[in-house]
Amino acid sequence: MRIKKSISTNLFTLIFLSCFTYVSSQNKQTAEAPKIIQDTVKGIKPNIIVIPIDSVFTDNGLKLKPYKKNAHASYYADKFTGRKTANGSRFDNNKYTAAHKKLPFGTRIKVTNEANGKFVIVKITDRGPFVKTRELDLSKRAFMEITKSKGAGAMKVTIERIIE
Repeated sequence: MRIKKSISTNLFTLIFLSCFTYVSSQNKQTAEAPKIIQDTVKGIKPNIIVIPIDSVFTDNGLKLKPYKKNAHASYYADKFTGRKTANGSRFDNNKYTAAHKKLPFGTRIKVTNEANGKFVIVKITDRGPFVKTRELDLSKRAFMEITKSKGAGAMKVTIERIIE
């Protein structure tokens, strides 16, 4: 319990300080490099890195950059399993892959279902979907992990790029 409480306290401090650093850097008209600040809450002194507000660190250390909110996502039909994708690999509906119209092949993205907050990390391996209203085609496994209803064929998602 103490570890979880400490992590949430440190996360709140990180977000607060990153906002403060962003405002301060706007006043100086120069971009500041990340700073290391000592946290003195309850005698614990872990290092906290303050980062610009346009990027976020998740709990597992991934650096995310927002790409699109309210994107319409669907999933591949089973008939595409075994066919070649646009990057030359064979499509497998049991892997964590996706098709996107513009993102480069090999880009990893975090896809979050806006209805329930579940997310999955997938790799872009194909082009599509070829329907104007859709932004992303997920493999069936990735889609089913984050969907609210197993009978659904589409959902609204938030897409964030993973910066490596």
